[in-house]
Amino acid sequence: MTDRRLAIDAWESLFRAQHEVFGDINEDFHDETLNQAEYDVLLTVTRGENMTARLRDVTANMLISQPSVSRLVDRMVARGLISKCADPDDGRGSLVKATDAGAALFRRVAGAHGRAIAERMSILSDDELQQLRELTAKLRKKQPSC
Repeated sequence: MTDRRLAIDAWESLFRAQHEVFGDINEDFHDETLNQAEYDVLLTVTRGENMTARLRDVTANMLISQPSVSRLVDRMVARGLISKCADPDDGRGSLVKATDAGAALFRRVAGAHGRAIAERMSILSDDELQQLRELTAKLRKKQPSC
């Protein structure tokens, strides 16, 4: 049986570390370019085939509600970052696709964001990063990817 106090202490440490790191990393995003939520949408979309993803897959990857994702996607369409159309394979669903402008902006922000993440995480060794990835995957009940 897990030690309850140790479990609570570890959880609080994980939560505080996540909050602090997220605060540092969030400084990479500016509303005049991309905010964190828009970045997350474009991350999912640009990883898809032909830079396209089903709206339900975008929603599944977000930490906000489905109505909030729908409003966010509509704002991004209005900004010319993505396009949205009916999913030909699912009449109830939609596809979202990065526009050339959206993909270019994503690549620019992703480069700086990736460097900031690597710098922030550089206090850990490669072995520690691997262990962290495995532990967090275990907490999320997912197998780590190679």
